[in-house]
Amino acid sequence: MNEYLNKLISRLVIALKINLNRFSVMKKEIVCSLVASTLVGLSPTQSMACTGISAKAKDGSQVMARTIDWGGSEVNNLYTIVPRGHHQQSLLPNGGTDGAKFTAQYGYVGLAMDRQEFVVEGVNEARLSAGLFYFPDYGKYVAYDTERKEHTIADLQLVSYILSNFATVDEAIEGVKKMDVVSVYPGASTAHWRIADKSGRQVVLEYIDGKACFYENEVGVITNAPGFEWQLTNLNNYINIMVGTYPGKMLGNQALKSIGNGSGYLGLPGDFTPPSRFVRAAYLLNTTGQQADGWHTALHLFHLLNNFDVPVACDTPAGQQPGDYPSATQWTVVSDLANGKIYYRTMYNQNIRLIDMNEIDFATVKFQSAPLDSVKEQPVERIVISN
Repeated sequence: MNEYLNKLISRLVIALKINLNRFSVMKKEIVCSLVASTLVGLSPTQSMACTGISAKAKDGSQVMARTIDWGGSEVNNLYTIVPRGHHQQSLLPNGGTDGAKFTAQYGYVGLAMDRQEFVVEGVNEARLSAGLFYFPDYGKYVAYDTERKEHTIADLQLVSYILSNFATVDEAIEGVKKMDVVSVYPGASTAHWRIADKSGRQVVLEYIDGKACFYENEVGVITNAPGFEWQLTNLNNYINIMVGTYPGKMLGNQALKSIGNGSGYLGLPGDFTPPSRFVRAAYLLNTTGQQADGWHTALHLFHLLNNFDVPVACDTPAGQQPGDYPSATQWTVVSDLANGKIYYRTMYNQNIRLIDMNEIDFATVKFQSAPLDSVKEQPVERIVISN
């Protein structure tokens, strides 16, 4: 119940647009703690069930894609434009606001949940991509050390830290190793991260017993728990899956044949658990062909991610009514790193929208943030029939 009260109070704070500078230090810490808990303080049954995939086009364009799935409530979904030179400071456990300071060496476009500081997916002007994925019940951050608060980053701000400071995967690995990552809400779910650059290299970052562990991601897929190495091992359980249709065969004296096309995928799991989504994504991604360029790869990944749209009722605890919003998949984003194009669609508007990074001068643009949907209603194109 406390988790839902935290969420409700946080929503009221945002709706009233309270200016934290008007409050005493104590009140600031209380409000920060409540807002930080909005995402991470919810029931594990309502945690994010995101699916990430990626592909390289024939022309070398690297394209990253993912869903954001949250069935606990409708979230304040935002895009954020961060200029070069923008200053940020990390939140700390229990409402502290004096964590690591960092200044954006690279401008970036981020997609955030609930607060503009909580960027969960983004691309910087060096074409480095980073994204946060929930990792419930697995992983463990380092214990918070007040003596290292200047080197401490909140998990919900690590994407912003990476995008602000690094141009390549190698740089990100070395930089992240020097920092302590902590939860802004003790007891909440941990996270893990996908980091990729325009070369096509990508790694998964997981914190195991307080240590940053990096795994090369050759399969191009990430979901949630268990850990990434376990997910790769689990793929071996589906070695029988193949493209196309099984030929007929005899079973004793009984002739067998495929009932319809696509029987090579028989056994591909279709539920929404993280292991099943990982297997399904891995096989669909790696058996459906390579596209010509970044744009066609982006369209292809949007189509593949249709297989991972989570109905809102699927993420609702038993005995509760699902929320009054269209989907637990609140938005889907596809980023063409080579060409600087960020495409997204939302549960309210399935039309694809574009943020073109080539049109942004990150040296002069002002910091800005806005909702992903200005109107929460699916537009419908009317077809006019002439008589």
